Amino acid sequence: MAEWVKKTIGEAFDEVVEKYPRKEAFIFEDQRITYREMGEKINSFAKGLLNLGVKKGDKISLLMTSRPEWMIAKFASAKIGAILVPVNTRYKAYELEYILKQSDSTVLIMMDRFLNINYLQMVKELCPELETSSTRRFRSERLPMLKHVVILGKDRLPGAWSFAEVLENGAKLSLDAEVKKNQQSIDPEDIVNIQYTSGTTGFPKGAMLSHNMYGHMLSVGRGMHFNSKDCLMIPNPFFHVFGSICGILLCVLHGGTIATIEYFDPEACLKMIERAKATAIHGVPAMFLMQMEHPNFKKYDVSSLRTGVIGGSPCPVELMKRIIREMHLPELTVVYGITETSSCTTQSRIGDPPEIVATTVGKPLPFLEGKIVDPQSGKEIGQGQQGEFCARGPMIMKGYYKMPEETKKAIDEEGWFHTGDLLVKLEDGNYKVTGRVKEMYIVGGENVYPAEVENFLSTHPKIKQAYVTGVPDPRLGEVGMCFVELKNGEMATDEEIIQYCKGAIANYKIPRYVKFMREFPMTASGKIQKFKLREMGIEELNLKDQ
Repeated sequence: MAEWVKKTIGEAFDEVVEKYPRKEAFIFEDQRITYREMGEKINSFAKGLLNLGVKKGDKISLLMTSRPEWMIAKFASAKIGAILVPVNTRYKAYELEYILKQSDSTVLIMMDRFLNINYLQMVKELCPELETSSTRRFRSERLPMLKHVVILGKDRLPGAWSFAEVLENGAKLSLDAEVKKNQQSIDPEDIVNIQYTSGTTGFPKGAMLSHNMYGHMLSVGRGMHFNSKDCLMIPNPFFHVFGSICGILLCVLHGGTIATIEYFDPEACLKMIERAKATAIHGVPAMFLMQMEHPNFKKYDVSSLRTGVIGGSPCPVELMKRIIREMHLPELTVVYGITETSSCTTQSRIGDPPEIVATTVGKPLPFLEGKIVDPQSGKEIGQGQQGEFCARGPMIMKGYYKMPEETKKAIDEEGWFHTGDLLVKLEDGNYKVTGRVKEMYIVGGENVYPAEVENFLSTHPKIKQAYVTGVPDPRLGEVGMCFVELKNGEMATDEEIIQYCKGAIANYKIPRYVKFMREFPMTASGKIQKFKLREMGIEELNLKDQ
């Protein structure tokens, strides 16, 4: 096994620029940017940030879609020791205010607008001083820590800087020595990101991630045989760990080419794969499914694809086999991971049969320890037994920003991070995800794990996808409710779905209620929001929550 390499993100990027200066680093719309060009822009932006007074340890919130400027801001902040705070592009004013305040951000880098979302209006609501300030220095009553706003786009505000200004000013400044000084003062153990959890179960917490994600992404890249000749299609939003760490960072550290689209659209993704001749692609199962089921899927050449990463949610066996076959991905690897572990935690191995890739999440990545414990007692349990997965290693978060109590709950005294996910370790050393500790519901004293029921429902010939949650019941405490999307052209009744379960799974696991869906509430990273399904079920059935 290769040795763990400790290196800062800025240092690693500079090495790649020196090694592959003429190599394409980024393909976006009609832009093709080489590593040398990207390096120059990043250095200029880093100097521009220093000129604004940004210091090592300052927090920079970034509200922007997947585009080259996102990468510029990411690496520029890393080089000067600032801490990047990616912001979910679906957030509204209330949520943006929470992130800016909770993270103590002194700088906000943002787009003016995107599709039907007016980010400019949001920031004006939070910081009206931006409209009345006669200089670029303002003091916000509502956001007292915020000192600068940098806007990408045609529209601007009197008190804000434009992205182009910061970039152009930086290019003119003789601050290269200052950038280098800052960069040399950074330790790989220093925080580089405060990555907020995706909020599938509640309000987001800021996971403090260090430069150690460098060594971690080298391991993931090796696991998928990724190298400098590869071009990675990243359909995942950059604000999410799947896009920014397992996507941008993994690709750059290997000297590969990033190909992306501003937001996920199945046909746009297929077009970019063909145009960039992408050899790798990441995504959650729903993204792959939407591409394969697009009416124009067969018009696009995806034969250049070879490898990639799939994760984020369970994937039924037949769907996984179909993805490998139809998307031309013989070396597709499946991963399991969460924000707090710098994305990936386990990964399947190339050469594993499709059944292993489809039914497990592989083995722990190099330099990461994993174990299964009883959720109640915390004691380690043996293989074949379901329990909470715990992980330990240099890539684990340092804690939740300004949340010491939440950190103590998540990381025990021995440094084990308790994921809240239920897994089983199989005889061959691979792990299988069986659900979430918090998603488990109890029917008359019997524990039910939604993933188990969902996997069974996926075998129904008419079902495209199904998700299960517990809803209140006056007699049994809780009962199951499944939310089902049928395959195109299919029709079914509630009773038909319930009858399919009878005699095949235990009675207490059979859903009491069925609701047919055309779309599901999802996070921007493609994860199903189970708590919203539960709320929907309670409201529709007029149940009383407990």
